Amino acid sequence: MFGLGYGEWILIFAVLLLLFGGRKLPELARGLGASIREFREAMRAESREQSPKDPTPAKEKTLE
Repeated sequence: MFGLGYGEWILIFAVLLLLFGGRKLPELARGLGASIREFREAMRAESREQSPKDPTPAKEKTLE
């Protein structure tokens, strides 16, 4: 993911652990997960609103 190896992920996790502490990290992860979930739900709702309700094309009226 993002071209990062295991060493880079361990370094990032260690820096986060030093900055926020062990007690704060689970709260941050929970908040991040909830934010991602809300974003995905909003994207799904938006795509449902943009899709046509009636998938059959309307018949063209001819002028006589």
